[in-house]
Amino acid sequence: MKNIDNLSSSARPVNLKLTKMELEKKIQADMVAAMKAKEAVRLSSLRAIKAAIMLAKTAEGATGEVSDQDIVKIIQKLVKQRKESAQQYTDAGRPELAANEVAEMEAMEVYLPKQLSEAEVETELMKIIAEVGATQPSEMGKVMGVATKRLAGLADGRVISTLVKKLLSQN
Repeated sequence: MKNIDNLSSSARPVNLKLTKMELEKKIQADMVAAMKAKEAVRLSSLRAIKAAIMLAKTAEGATGEVSDQDIVKIIQKLVKQRKESAQQYTDAGRPELAANEVAEMEAMEVYLPKQLSEAEVETELMKIIAEVGATQPSEMGKVMGVATKRLAGLADGRVISTLVKKLLSQN
């Protein structure tokens, strides 16, 4: 299994918001680089991303264009699928297949924004709870509506939900 640190620096966008190149173009360029470098796992991961982007572009009702935000959502979905598959392979006693899923997941995560730590998410949620004025667990929906929009792509929905329940039950 290839460690993420061994990936070439061209696969690591420093900050997706500051790069001038569209994320899709970056993925395409990295795919060519992975082909030339004969990096099978990275190439497989990038091809999966590219295929998902093409599906999104050609889906019924689609405009033929996909924004960088949409691409990040697509990659998050693919990473989640890989994580779940790796867990299933591990549970089934197939560590070699799990290792491949984890390697692909790590190659895909390079294109995602940095995830917030649990403490950072909790801090943001306390601000949101104060803004919304929620004081009891029955107001979880109001908090979740704001939190999921504000923390989209920065934190897992399950983590957000668990922390909101915890924070509202403390009040």
